[in-house]
Amino acid sequence: MKKIALIYGATGQDGSYLADFLLKKKYHVHAIKRKSSSLNTERIDHIYEKNTKNFFLHYGDITDPISVNEIIHSVNPDEIYNLAAQSHVAVSFKIPNYTAQVNALGALNILEAIKSSKKRNKIKYYQAGTSEMYGKVQENPQSENTPFYPRSPYGVAKLFAHWITINYREAYDLFACNGILFNHESPRRGETFVTRKITIGLCKIKLGIQKKLILGNLYAKRDWGHAKDYVEAQWLMMQQKKPEDFVIATGHTHTVKSFIIECAKQLNLKIIWKGKGIKTKGYDKNGKCIIECSKKYFRPSEVDFLLGNAKKARSKLKWKPNFNFSKLVKDMITNDYEKLKS
Repeated sequence: MKKIALIYGATGQDGSYLADFLLKKKYHVHAIKRKSSSLNTERIDHIYEKNTKNFFLHYGDITDPISVNEIIHSVNPDEIYNLAAQSHVAVSFKIPNYTAQVNALGALNILEAIKSSKKRNKIKYYQAGTSEMYGKVQENPQSENTPFYPRSPYGVAKLFAHWITINYREAYDLFACNGILFNHESPRRGETFVTRKITIGLCKIKLGIQKKLILGNLYAKRDWGHAKDYVEAQWLMMQQKKPEDFVIATGHTHTVKSFIIECAKQLNLKIIWKGKGIKTKGYDKNGKCIIECSKKYFRPSEVDFLLGNAKKARSKLKWKPNFNFSKLVKDMITNDYEKLKS
C-alpha cells in the first residue's frame, strides 16, 4: 500500500524537489497551495505535464487552523512535511508579524491538527528548521547541541517552531522531528535570494543585458549545499524508528564574494577586485565596474558566519551530500545562462 505524504510549501524550492523525490518513491503526494491571483506553480508544473495520478493539489493556508485541520483529517497522511514559510530573512524585518504567523504559528496549527487526529500516533511530522536560528553563533561549527541566538524575526519565528515541535513530541508522544538545514540552493531558488541574484545577474552581464550587480555584505560566510541533497535528508529523518533532530550541512563555508568568484569562473568572466568592506567593487577586463555594494542590502542585524556539523546525520541517517560547492554553482549557472540565452 502506497504511503501518503502531505507537503506544506510544495510550490517552493524544497517542496517541489521533495514532491519529485517522493513520487519516485511511489508515494501519493498531496500538496498545499495558497489561493492567489497568480498561479505560482512553475516549480511543480512539470509534475502535471507528466500527468501523474499520484499528485494532488489542495488550496489551503497554514495560518488558518480550520483549513489545516480539515485538510489533514481528510487526506489522512502518513507523513507531513512543513516546508511552508515566509522564507526571506531580510523581508522578515519588514513584516515580522506575518513572518511569525506563518513560520511560528503555522507549525503549531499543524501539530494541533495532528494531536486531534485519530491517527495521531501514526502520523510522522517534519519541521523545516534553519541555521539562521544560530544567528550570532556561540560555537563553531554548529551542531544539534549548539545554543541558539537568532538575529532576525525569521530566525526567532523558526526557533518557536523548532521548540514547539520538541514540546509536542515530548508532551503528546508524537513522531515530530526537526531538520536544522543550513543554506541550500538550486536553480529553483527564488530570484530575490542572494545566490540567484548573483547567478542571474552575472549571466545577464555576460550576455550584455545588464550593466551592474549591486549586493550587500560580500563577506558573510555560509555553508551552502544543494536542495536536492537536503530533501533526501528530510525523508531519511522520517524513516527512523524514533524522532530526532538533525543538522544538515556540507561542513564547508564560503563567503558571498567566493560565490561570485566561482560563478564568474563557470562563466569564464574575469573580475578584478578593488577596495575593502562596503567599498569593495568588481571590475571587468575593460575596467568597467560591474559589482558594487550598498548598505541598502545589509540586514539591521547581520549573521556573519555559519558552518554546520552534520556528523550525526552522516552517522545515523547515512546521509552525505552529492553536490559540492563547485557542482552546486555550475548547476545554477548552467540553468540560468541557458534560460537567459534562449
